[in-house]
Amino acid sequence: QLQLVESGGGLVQPGGSLRLSCAASGFTLDGFTIGWFRQAPGKEREGVSCISSSGSTNFADSVKGRFTISVDNAKNTVYLQMDSLKPEDTAIYYCAQRRGWGSCRPTFFGSWGQGTQVTVSS
Repeated sequence: QLQLVESGGGLVQPGGSLRLSCAASGFTLDGFTIGWFRQAPGKEREGVSCISSSGSTNFADSVKGRFTISVDNAKNTVYLQMDSLKPEDTAIYYCAQRRGWGSCRPTFFGSWGQGTQVTVSS
């Protein structure tokens, strides 16, 4: 059974950093793309960043230059490093998977994790 588990969320002040982890089980990341998504209260779920097992990446314009994404195939885990956090980054962050490499839109992804809360506030 394909399963993804997010961790690493928390409360951080503006300008601070967090690293989120997405641990995969039941499958290996080879041949898959892992995406990070977020949903703030009253807003639609949006794509944040995606990475393929070979290291191809893309980022939403709102996080470019502040967030980085990486994959550790040995640990079957994808990381989202979030720096220079802003209050508007506050949301529940989810990871999900799709086969191959393509659009980072949420509709193309499945096996959603339970999410991890990120709150940026002073």
